[in-house]
Amino acid sequence: MNDKYRVVVVGMGKRGMHHALAFQANRRFEVVGICDINPFRLDAAAPGFLGAVKGRNALQLASALKPDVFCFCTLPNLRSEMIRIGIHSGARLIAFEKPVALTSREGMEIRKTLAASGIKAVVSHQHRYGEHYHKVKEIIDSGALGRIHTVYGTATAWMMHNLSHLIDYMRWYSGNGEARWVMAQAAGDGKMSDLHPSPDYIAGFIQFATNIRGIVECGAGAPDVPEVDYWWRKCRIGAQGTDGFAEVLTAGGWRAVTKTGAKSGGGCMSYDLDMPPYIQDIADWLDDDRKVHPCNFESAYAGFEIMMALCRSAVDGGQVALPLAEAADEIEMLRAYLAGRKVLPSTPANAKEYLGAEANVVGVSS
Repeated sequence: MNDKYRVVVVGMGKRGMHHALAFQANRRFEVVGICDINPFRLDAAAPGFLGAVKGRNALQLASALKPDVFCFCTLPNLRSEMIRIGIHSGARLIAFEKPVALTSREGMEIRKTLAASGIKAVVSHQHRYGEHYHKVKEIIDSGALGRIHTVYGTATAWMMHNLSHLIDYMRWYSGNGEARWVMAQAAGDGKMSDLHPSPDYIAGFIQFATNIRGIVECGAGAPDVPEVDYWWRKCRIGAQGTDGFAEVLTAGGWRAVTKTGAKSGGGCMSYDLDMPPYIQDIADWLDDDRKVHPCNFESAYAGFEIMMALCRSAVDGGQVALPLAEAADEIEMLRAYLAGRKVLPSTPANAKEYLGAEANVVGVSS
C-alpha cells in the first residue's frame, strides 16, 4: 500500500479547488501538480499547494509528473480529451466532474477507452455523502417504507448541471437496479446555447427492472421547493413505498412518514463535509480493488445512459429501450427539435432564470 498517492488536478475553478483542497487535506494524497489555461486563476491557487508544479498545458504537466490520480474539473466539452490525457499519463485512477459526456456517442467512446485501459474512474456525484442523503437511504433499507414502488427527483436548474445527480441518487434509493426503458418530454431552447447545453425543461419516466418507477423533472417547469431559499439547491429526491415515503432536500434536510409517524432532520449540501469521504473512498479503492468507489464510472454511466435515453424520447417520442444499442448526438437532436420553442416556467424564479423576466408563469396564482 502506497504511503501517498500523487495527484494532478486540471481546472482550478470552484470545483477544481474543492477537489484539490480535499485531496491535499487527506494524508493519503499529495497534490504534485495544478493546471489551468487561465494564468491568473492558476497563480491565485498556487499558494495553497506549496511544492506543486504549475502548468497551463494538461498533457505536458501530467506526462511529466506521472500522477497516480489524474483529476479534471473542466467544461463538459473537454471530457474525451482529458480522459486520453489521464490514460497517457499512466494514472491509476481518473476522477472527473459530471456529466460523463454531452452525447451518447462520446460517452460510449469514453467507456470503451476506459475499459481498454484498465484504469479506475470515478464521477463526482458527491452529494450522496451528505448526512441527510444517507438518512433517507437508511430509512429505505430499514424496510420502514415497505415495498418501494416509486423513486423521484426534481431540480430547477438545467439538465447538464443537475439531471445526472438526480438520476444517480434515484438509482441509489431504488437499489441500483437496471433501467429497462424511459419516456420523456422536453421544452425550451434557451439553455441549448449554454456551456452545459440543455433543454430548458425535461421530464420523464424511468422503468427499472425491479419494477420500480422513476419520475424525474429538471429545469424551468420543475416544481418549487419552497423550503429551500437558494435557487440552485431547489432539489428534491425521494422514495415512496407501500408504508410511507422519505425524501431529501439538497439544502433542506430530510423528512419521512412511516407507520410509526412523521420524522424529519437536518442536513445541507456542503462541499466541506461531502468531499472528504468522497476522496477517502478513492484512496480505499486504490488500496483495495474490492472496495469499489460508490461513484465509480460504471454506476455513473448507467445514469448517463438513462439521461441520454430521456433526451432521445423527448425528440423522437415514445419509449426508448435500455441499454442503448447505438450511439447518437442527443444535443444536436435536441437543438433541432427545440429551435425557437419557449418554455413555460413553473415559478417566478424559474421565469427570471430561463426567460429573463417574471412573466408567463403557468400554474401559479398571483
